[in-house]
Amino acid sequence: MTDEKLLLDLLNTTPVLDGAPHDELADADLGREWLAAHGQPTSTQEWRALVDVRAALQDVVRGDAQPEALAPFVEGLSYRAVFDDGGIRWDLDTASGRAAASRAVLAWDTLRHASPGRLRPCANPECRLFLIDHSKPNTARWCSMAVCGNRMKARRHYQRTRQAGA
Repeated sequence: MTDEKLLLDLLNTTPVLDGAPHDELADADLGREWLAAHGQPTSTQEWRALVDVRAALQDVVRGDAQPEALAPFVEGLSYRAVFDDGGIRWDLDTASGRAAASRAVLAWDTLRHASPGRLRPCANPECRLFLIDHSKPNTARWCSMAVCGNRMKARRHYQRTRQAGA
C-alpha cells in the first residue's frame, strides 16, 4: 500500500452515510482494525495519534488550519540508510506510537510538492470526503462522479428548470 493511499483512506474515514456523519475510527477496536488493514502498527497509542492527525490533516486540506498544525506528528522523524542488494534503501524511523500518523503527514507533504492543489475536499458541500485529482487538466471536483457529481448536476438542473418555470 502506498502512503498516498494511506493518506486518502485516512482523510475519508469520516463519511456521511444516509445523511449522518460516520466515524470509521470511532473506537480503539475499529482503529486497530483500520491500522492492521493498512499494514500499520496497531497499538492504542497509534490509533489515538491517527485520530488526531486525521482531524489536523482534514483542517489543513480544507484550508481551516495552517500546516504547522501537523508538526507534532513529524517531530523527531529521521531516515536511516540501510545497505542491501548493492544499494541504499532509506527507512523511516518514527516515534513510537506515531508511525501511521507520521506517514500520513509525509504523504501529504510529498503530494503537496509533487502535485500541488490535487488533494482537495469534494465540491459537494454535504460530502465530507476528499479526492486526489489524477486527471491531466486537474478539473475533478467530486469524490465520485457517480454519487456526488450526479447529485450536484441533478440539483443544478432542478434549480434551473424551477427558475425557468417561475
